[in-house]
Amino acid sequence: EITSLLSLCGGQFSGEQEIRVNSPFWILSIPSEEMARGLMKRTVCAKSIFELWGHGRSAGELYASLKNYPMDKMLPYLQSESTYKMHIHTFNKTLTQTQKIKKIDALDFLPFKGKVNLKNPEHIFWILEDYGMDPNNVPEEPFHLYFGRWIADGQRELIESYSVKKRHFIGNTSMDACLSFIMANHGRVKPNDVVYDPFVGTGGLLISSAHFGAYVCGTDIDYNTIHGLGKASRKNQKWRGPDENIRANLRQYGLEKYYLDALVSDSSRPIWRKGMLFDAIITDPPYGIREATRRMGSQKETVKSAERSTENHTFVSSNYHLSDIFFDLLKFAAEYLVMGGRLVYWLPIYRPEYTEEIIPHHPCLKLISNCEQMLSSHTSRRLITMEKVKEFKDQDQDSYLLDGQYMPYRGHNSFREKYFSGVTKRIAKEEKDNQK
Repeated sequence: EITSLLSLCGGQFSGEQEIRVNSPFWILSIPSEEMARGLMKRTVCAKSIFELWGHGRSAGELYASLKNYPMDKMLPYLQSESTYKMHIHTFNKTLTQTQKIKKIDALDFLPFKGKVNLKNPEHIFWILEDYGMDPNNVPEEPFHLYFGRWIADGQRELIESYSVKKRHFIGNTSMDACLSFIMANHGRVKPNDVVYDPFVGTGGLLISSAHFGAYVCGTDIDYNTIHGLGKASRKNQKWRGPDENIRANLRQYGLEKYYLDALVSDSSRPIWRKGMLFDAIITDPPYGIREATRRMGSQKETVKSAERSTENHTFVSSNYHLSDIFFDLLKFAAEYLVMGGRLVYWLPIYRPEYTEEIIPHHPCLKLISNCEQMLSSHTSRRLITMEKVKEFKDQDQDSYLLDGQYMPYRGHNSFREKYFSGVTKRIAKEEKDNQK
C-alpha cells in the first residue's frame, strides 16, 4: 500500500531502504513533508508518520544520533514563542508514568526554548521504542529507539466509520472496510477516475473508491443482488428493505454523486464497447465457498455449432472454473484498462500447493505486488496488483494459453473441495479429542 501511494504522490520507494519484517516501524526516504502528508491522507495501514531526528539500538546511540542531527533543521520547531509536547510510545511493552518521565527528561540536552502545552501544542515530538513482536518474551531494553517530530496520522478511523456492521446493504461476502481501502490504494484510485468491479455484489469495493473521488460502476450475474431484492443477509431480518441496494450504500456515506450504475451481466461475456474505459478494475471474484462460481450457459451448448437449432434456448447458470474466472479477468483488464491502469483482485490459494509460478499472467499486465491473507492453516488468498504496461492487440486475445501460464493455476479449480476437506478434518479431530 505504501509503495503504491508513494508512486501516486510522485515519489519512489527505494529498494535500498531497510524493511524490517519483524518490526512495526519503517524508515522511509520521502522528498518532502507535503508528500508525507499526501501519503497519510490515504493510507489505512500506517498509523502515523514522523520526521526522524535520531534513532539507535540503545539510548546512547539515540542520543548520539540526535546530537548529529543538523541544528538548522531543529531550530524552527524549538523557538521560544512556540509550544510543544512530548509523547512516548512503546511497542509490546507498558511503561509506568515515572519511567516515561525519566526517558523524556534524559533528552534535556535538546535546545527546547518553547513552552510545554499538553492540550493544544504547535509541535508534537515522539519517542518510539520497539520491544519486538513476541509478547511472551519481552526484553528489558528495546531493540530500537526513535525520536522525531509528528507530521500526520493515517486514515485508520475510516475502518470504523465505514464498518460493514453499520452498512445498509450487505451480502455474505461483503468486503471488510479496511481491506476495501487497501485495495483502492493498491489501485492508485484518484479523483475523477472511473473504477469498475465486474463482481460487484453489494458494492463494498465501490464505496472505498468513491471515497477517494472516483466514479464507480459494476456488474454482477445475480439479478436479486443488483436490484436489492430477495432474502436479507442479516441474521434477524428475512427480506431486504427498500434502502438495501448499492445506490443506497453510497448515499449513506454521501457518495451517491460518484455512482454511475450497476448492471446485471455475466463477466465471462463482456458487454462493453471496445476501447480503454477504466482507470482501475478492483474486484473480489467468487471462490465457490460462500458464493457460487457461475456463468450463463445454454442447455444446447453441447450441440456442435454446425448443428443449428431453431428451438429457443433456455439460459441457465453453469460452472465457471476458478482458472477461467481469473484468466477472463486478466484478459478483460488487458483490453479495457487505460495504460498505467491497475487491476487489483483476490486470488484464493491452497497453501500446500502454492508457488509463485501459479499466479496468472498476461503479456499486457505487469505484476506489481502479491500479498497474502491467511484464511485457514491450509488456505489463504493473495491480493494481486497488476499494472497495464502494453497496449492490447488482437493477437493478445488468447496469448495466455500459449505461454504456459494458464495451466499451473488450474489445480485450484477444486479449491472448494480442498477448503472444506480441511474443515472436515478439523471437525473430525475435535470430535475424536472430545471422545477421549
